[in-house]
Amino acid sequence: MPDPRTMNDTVSPSLRQPPAWMALLPGLVVLACLAVLFRSTLAEMIAIYERSSTFAHAFLVPPISVWLIWRLRHALAPLPIQPRPWMLVGVAAACLLWFVGELALVNAAAQFGVVTAIILIVPTVYGFKVARALMFPLAYLYFAVPFGLFLLPVMMEATADFTVSALQLSGIPVYREGLQFVIPSGSWSVVEACSGVRYLIASFMVGTLFAYLNYTSTRRRVAFILFALLMPIVANWLRAYMIVMLGHLSGNTLAVGVDHLIYGWVFFGIVIGIMFMVGARWAQPNDPPQAAGALPAATTQAFSGSVWITAVALVTLLALAQSWMWSLNRPHSKPLPALQLPSQLGADWKLSAAPLSNWKPLYEGTRAVEQQTYQSVDASKPAVAVWLGYYRDQGNSNRAVTANNQLSRIEDNGWAHGKESLQILEVAGQPITFRSVEISGPGDLGGAFTQRLLLWKVYWLQDDQYIASDARAKVMLGINRIRGLGDDAAVLMFYTPMPGGKGKDSSEAEAVLRQFVGAHLPELSRRLEAMAQVDPKSP
Repeated sequence: MPDPRTMNDTVSPSLRQPPAWMALLPGLVVLACLAVLFRSTLAEMIAIYERSSTFAHAFLVPPISVWLIWRLRHALAPLPIQPRPWMLVGVAAACLLWFVGELALVNAAAQFGVVTAIILIVPTVYGFKVARALMFPLAYLYFAVPFGLFLLPVMMEATADFTVSALQLSGIPVYREGLQFVIPSGSWSVVEACSGVRYLIASFMVGTLFAYLNYTSTRRRVAFILFALLMPIVANWLRAYMIVMLGHLSGNTLAVGVDHLIYGWVFFGIVIGIMFMVGARWAQPNDPPQAAGALPAATTQAFSGSVWITAVALVTLLALAQSWMWSLNRPHSKPLPALQLPSQLGADWKLSAAPLSNWKPLYEGTRAVEQQTYQSVDASKPAVAVWLGYYRDQGNSNRAVTANNQLSRIEDNGWAHGKESLQILEVAGQPITFRSVEISGPGDLGGAFTQRLLLWKVYWLQDDQYIASDARAKVMLGINRIRGLGDDAAVLMFYTPMPGGKGKDSSEAEAVLRQFVGAHLPELSRRLEAMAQVDPKSP
């Protein structure tokens, strides 16, 4: 009778060794759990891709990253699997970043936290050798985070500066006010689509991939990535100038309306083609290694207890982070009281039957909103209007502080953003900072920018906190939620007419706002505090 031990020795090693793909199982289990636990954050990222053409390219990032990993499969085969449980500290830090982002309603922070957690799964479960081999494909996942809109104002201003300067050098007289300028053939505006942010982000993503695939030298890779960042900025400036010149020389029959957007993308496609042609001249292809034969016995380490213990610890950590957030996200159980501005403020300001302006801010998701105009008993004083938007149970689609909320956007409400400054006013012994903004629009009389307004804006948070800074307001909202105060917040805006015409200053309008706000903000504060007196944790 044959010896069973001898029979075992004759079994093919390939039959004793688990399939190679099984080595992926621990990490895939953790990744699947993360996708379920953080599905709201991932869904918001996808929603941004769908509604914003600036980030539509991000749909390609995960498939590209998977493809890059697949290219390296033979290089990964000989690497041992050596879990590093202490890397749970890094995953915890990523979860903390996500947690803070969710509390403060900062999408970018929460999304960077989730993507970082995804990346850190690899060194935690598989070890540093595997993570080092996959460094670029993993880091490339950061392009999936819809980030960069903070550059919009800067790039819009730079585009306007270059276009106006280029027109003047071309001998065309230009009158400029903010992001709007007028030339003899018509008026133009630099809007968000003209900023070049979408070109910059797309070029950065594509240029980084090109550098990785075509160069082995770190110096060349960095140089090409910098080139990919600089070229779309300059190209966008030239594009804006060319569109205005086409419109001017053609009597506004070319490059107007949708045409200029189409021309812009065609021009950008040509620029990207030129960028690749230039980069290809110094290419150093780095082909991944070919098949290395049978997988080593180290693959079986994927089934060792330490790997699965690490994977279970990862899932537990992710679940704890999510459960803590769930405990803080319980909505209010009581309805929001009616929001109503007083019919009279003091003895000298009464509601006006006629609205001061047809302007309305582009704010979404308010739980309650009120807008009223007040007229002084002193007929020599201009009217002052108040816009108040109240927020509660804030989330992705209804938040007080977000880049989607704008005072003016010429392509949406016909109003243009002008000069900004900060104004400090002492109210009831408390110094409060307001953001002062000049806006201009067509008004009721029609025509281009026939009405100018001076507007003061401030955020109100519970405990009578008044904050002008977007970033600080987000942080304080998060702190309030941790303290159990909920996320009630309001946006207060006070505005009054400014004298029109070039060279007119805002001193008179500023004096009116100082007197009005200083005298009547305490009354508005009492009303806001009364609205917020609802226990967010009541059963």
